[in-house]
Amino acid sequence: MSSPPTPGTALSAPHVLEYTYTRSVGPVVGRFLGALEERRLLGIRAKDGRVLVPPVEYDPETAEELTDFVEVGQAGVVTTWAWAYEPRPNQPLDRPFAWALIRLDGADSALLHAVDAGDESRMASGMRVRVRWRDETQGDLHDIVCFEPEPEEAS
Repeated sequence: MSSPPTPGTALSAPHVLEYTYTRSVGPVVGRFLGALEERRLLGIRAKDGRVLVPPVEYDPETAEELTDFVEVGQAGVVTTWAWAYEPRPNQPLDRPFAWALIRLDGADSALLHAVDAGDESRMASGMRVRVRWRDETQGDLHDIVCFEPEPEEAS
């Protein structure tokens, strides 16, 4: 039989707190993910003509429901970026890369994703980048491995 703890002694026991769930993506995000499996990028047009990528169900300015899907380009412009010198576990790349806001051709908003530029000196706001797709797409966000500088930017 063990003796009772002395005053001031901390007691501990292993405990795992989990929130397991399955999320329904709905018609807008579901269509976006389905297009990724086909190696296509979709945005959604707001009533004022703006194209938002990734698509959202409701206009962030007016709260109007949005339903007009638009295919956008697979390349675009880096609007701003930050270099990740030491990637953390579960980040998209296992080597230094940039997190960037990328305004895809045909879009009016920017998408946050990784850019594999190889070196920080190759990154710049205004540079053009293009999608690098996963070899076998599955209809999820990981179908876009990252973006990379367009060939004319690689020099």
